[in-house]
Amino acid sequence: MISSIQTITQTVARALACSAVAALVAFMPLTAQAAEAAAQGQNGAQNEEIEYATQSRLAAKELLLAAAHAGDRIVAVGEFGNVVYSDDQGQSWTQAKTVPTQATLTDVTFINDKLGYAVGHDAIVLRTRDAGVTWERAFYDPESETPFMTVLFETKMHGFAMGAFSKFVETKDGGETWKERSLSEGLLDDYHLNSAFETTSGDIFIAAEFGVVYRSTDDGATFDRIQTPYEGSFWGGLPMDDGSVMVFGMRGNAYRTTDNGETWKKVDTGTDKSIAGGVQLDKEHVVLTGLQGYVGYSADGGQNFKEVTRSDRLGYSAVVKGADGQVVVFGEPGAKVMPDTAAEAEKAVGASYSIADPSGS
Repeated sequence: MISSIQTITQTVARALACSAVAALVAFMPLTAQAAEAAAQGQNGAQNEEIEYATQSRLAAKELLLAAAHAGDRIVAVGEFGNVVYSDDQGQSWTQAKTVPTQATLTDVTFINDKLGYAVGHDAIVLRTRDAGVTWERAFYDPESETPFMTVLFETKMHGFAMGAFSKFVETKDGGETWKERSLSEGLLDDYHLNSAFETTSGDIFIAAEFGVVYRSTDDGATFDRIQTPYEGSFWGGLPMDDGSVMVFGMRGNAYRTTDNGETWKKVDTGTDKSIAGGVQLDKEHVVLTGLQGYVGYSADGGQNFKEVTRSDRLGYSAVVKGADGQVVVFGEPGAKVMPDTAAEAEKAVGASYSIADPSGS
């Protein structure tokens, strides 16, 4: 899967490229202090100095892969350990003061308006207690050469980081210690775990490879493997307000379940471009983002989407709600503000077209 993504676009390829070179290795639970010690030479790297993300005026214009709300603030993460935040719904951006890594960061989540976590390459987990201004290492396992792709906290104390080759670590004490585990006893899959999210009912879903979705109905203690009708990779997913679940991924494929994963129905995304991110704005409106400038707009609760292609034709991996009438998309050129409806987006960024009419006429 990693190699196939590399042939499509830099947006996701850059985030995943290093994960194909090594398999998982086991490790003991680490405290935050022990993780810092590991960086200083007690984890196979003698006298290693922590490399901090470089301060740059262009941080918000470099590759950004994920974003989340910390109260009214938007925080985004990406390449080179860049973390940026906006207090005006994406109109302007400030770079985080201290980020103790230069590795690519692939996901970010906030538990409240101050406490958040980010994950990325080198199997790193970062924690912020001040809404993204400063960060500390909570977990670090560079010797595994395996990236984390997604992070999820179902409570303030209980969370997960997971990624390539089913690498999966868990904390039950608010990120102070972490323990590596399998998805479930006897489940030996080594699929890439690309995106984890919690549904309105409290169940946990993970979008993975080969059309596989994992589901937990016991707060992540165990996971069941679910095979969808699709055989390709899912890069992301959304818990919908009506209790249903949508997953999406390569070649414009998206599927939705209304019965907690028992059956799946294909969604008309209006595209054959791979989809990486999405957000539900309200009961009717959903926005998806993907490769080659794809932004998909739904006005029927995510049943059908209309494609609007950005004129830059670049890859976008995430989208969040912005100011009234706007969304903020994140990808190869950093953060971009867009209208939140297809009609206004067409005026702003170029013509809409369908698969049957690629000329845009």
